[in-house]
Amino acid sequence: MKLLLTIVQDQDALPLLEALVQEDYRVTKLASTGGFLQAGNTTLLVGIEDEQVEDVIGIIRETCRPRGKTITPLAPQGAMAESYIPFPVKVSVGGAAVFVIDVEQFVRV
Repeated sequence: MKLLLTIVQDQDALPLLEALVQEDYRVTKLASTGGFLQAGNTTLLVGIEDEQVEDVIGIIRETCRPRGKTITPLAPQGAMAESYIPFPVKVSVGGAAVFVIDVEQFVRV
């Protein structure tokens, strides 16, 4: 058995949840925050059998696509702030981070 710990942007979470539930996968949703953009993320826990891993990752790939976003860096504090000229930077957001973890035992009570 495997546990897929999947981190996606909030805007990708609902379509992914719907796609997984439609295929009869059980999913637990947790709110989380990303470190880079300080934006809302969703962490999904999906417990599956070993042979289902590629199917679930395929659903994640189809649902969570990377896309570009333009951000303006935060101004530094202190003496450096006077000479700081912010330039918008395009970064890649979206997609998913998927950790596949071996599960020794699963018990539903």
